[in-house]
Amino acid sequence: MHIGVPKEIKVKENRVAMTPGGVETLVRRGHSVTVEAGAGLGSSFSDEAYQQAGAQLGSAADAWGAEMVVKVKEPVESEYGYLRDDLLLFTYLHLAADRPLTDALLKAGTTAIAYETVQHSDGSLPLLMPMSEVAGRLSVQAGAYHLQKPAGGRGVLLGGVPGVKPGNVTIVGGGVVGTNAAKMAMGLGAHVTILDVSQRRLSYLDDVFFGRITTMMSSEANLRDLLPTTDLLIGAVLIPGAKAPHLVTRDMLSLMPEGAVIVDVAVDQGGCVETSHPTTHDDPTYEVDGVIHYGVANMPGAVPRTSTLALTNQTMPYVLQLADKGVQALNSNASLLPGLNTYQGKLTNQPVAEAFDMSWEKAGEVLQGSQA
Repeated sequence: MHIGVPKEIKVKENRVAMTPGGVETLVRRGHSVTVEAGAGLGSSFSDEAYQQAGAQLGSAADAWGAEMVVKVKEPVESEYGYLRDDLLLFTYLHLAADRPLTDALLKAGTTAIAYETVQHSDGSLPLLMPMSEVAGRLSVQAGAYHLQKPAGGRGVLLGGVPGVKPGNVTIVGGGVVGTNAAKMAMGLGAHVTILDVSQRRLSYLDDVFFGRITTMMSSEANLRDLLPTTDLLIGAVLIPGAKAPHLVTRDMLSLMPEGAVIVDVAVDQGGCVETSHPTTHDDPTYEVDGVIHYGVANMPGAVPRTSTLALTNQTMPYVLQLADKGVQALNSNASLLPGLNTYQGKLTNQPVAEAFDMSWEKAGEVLQGSQA
């Protein structure tokens, strides 16, 4: 199979979907790889390294012209023209928050597999996990920085100092993002509270953190109790493939101290804070009702070397299966099948369909129908 790796063009997105090592593995198995010139520079992978691994360097059109395109972020509007009905696209998509891209994929008839909806039988999301780990850890770094007065915050040092109490970090969601955010916040010496809807998850978190964090059931009442003393709020809510629910509403902002910071990691799925909207690394924050909002939708792009290595460690086994078997890999890998979001002009993801009130078909049935 011919695999293409375009350069990411989202603002300040420096990750790349494949390392030279991944290229070498594919080439050794008889596949060909075209990498857009400069695609790896942001992650400190030179064009020469890709050439030495066996890749051909080319333009964006050359990379997009491959049978399968492997990316990091969803196609932006200027890339919609590359979509076509014989293209297999493997990348993060987050369609539930992006109707224009959903429509573009369906109109083009592209077979699109989303990293974030590849799912194991136990419900875990293997291709979302590494970036959730990075984003969770970065959320505290970003929040701590923007709490500084010169950055617009209320001037709180999360760890405090002897004789001065530490800052309060409230984390909404105890999954991978929330757990990693808690690790970082604890490491800085902050007082950490995690809210989640699962008592089982809260018990697990209480155990792994040896009771050094506060755990609470996620409810509006508990949130309202916490917000008046919250210096940093981290939104870490995830419903796989679906638009995030607004758990923090506009009226709740008035409960927070002036200069407090919200980092909504769920912003790429619509955000779990009503007043959140996507921002960029160039202009990451804005203020609503005296509260600083950080809404960068590609947070891991700030540490591209680490993020690229972490992501490709997980994606490459699936890339190899798709390269070897094409769409048939979806039938032989039960974890990969839920990743299918669009196929031959049909929507195959229920949460996306519900977000836009669209019709959808089950991925397995669509694939069987096309092979009949």
